[in-house]
Amino acid sequence: MFGKMLAKNLVLGGEAAPLFDNPSNYNLQYEDVSFKASDGVNLKGWLIKGDTDKVIIQSHFGLYCCRAGYTNQVKRMVKGYTTDVQFLRQAKYLNDAGYTVLMYDFRNHGESDAAMDGYVSYGPEEAKDIIAAVDFITNHSDYKNANIGLFSICMGQGASVSAYGRADGLKNYDNIKCMISIQPLDYTHFMDAMKIPRFLKRSADKYIKKHTDFDYVNNTWRPYVKEVTVPTLVIQNKNDGFLDKDFVEGVYNDLQVDKEMMWLDIPDKKNQAYNRMAAYDWIGENPEPILGWLEKYV
Repeated sequence: MFGKMLAKNLVLGGEAAPLFDNPSNYNLQYEDVSFKASDGVNLKGWLIKGDTDKVIIQSHFGLYCCRAGYTNQVKRMVKGYTTDVQFLRQAKYLNDAGYTVLMYDFRNHGESDAAMDGYVSYGPEEAKDIIAAVDFITNHSDYKNANIGLFSICMGQGASVSAYGRADGLKNYDNIKCMISIQPLDYTHFMDAMKIPRFLKRSADKYIKKHTDFDYVNNTWRPYVKEVTVPTLVIQNKNDGFLDKDFVEGVYNDLQVDKEMMWLDIPDKKNQAYNRMAAYDWIGENPEPILGWLEKYV
């Protein structure tokens, strides 16, 4: 029972990530869009309309998130943050700066289709979704000549990095000009940071292996960091409760492109989860470094 409960909180998306906000609440002009990943999974999103020559594609974090961000409207084993984290705040300042913004739901999140029986992969499977999003913009009649910036948050950056390691991946798109990578984390380091008792971890692993063939330990985005081909800004809260500083610095050091590391010093919050979520909240309130990076490359 405990293994199932823990597994559902670690690797299952679905109802934990409802769509709770809308661009109309921010007076943004948008349309609902859908597109398919290479394996046929249908993905849904918002295309928030700005200039036709520059597009930002946001890829959200996993499990308790969707394109709109994080909400406390769903009851969970552990509360993730004090308030909702509204990603449309960054869409608003990006759009005010002239950018078109594509915000989409990963598979198993929000309004997008389920895949792999609802299990998330922390990046490797979701790589198909970011590739589909880039392809959607690249072949869109209005944006086919636009430069693209990737705005990739936690699992979103894992998916983006994984997509650079695929033969059919992001290396094939010269229109991608840069990436913002927010709080890199893979499954193994997430589990280590949780400090879960061994008997519970064994129980959760048993449940996961029973329900999926996916190898969470060995199938990770981490080896593909060196494959990234665009300038990358890495943003990390130094007080993040899940932070492994050596891991994040290793990711940064392996980037073979123009790069910048931005360490946030957000005051300590209530608990481990709040300290991680604080950075996701911060990006909606602090446009200057985001816009500064994008203006250099997109």
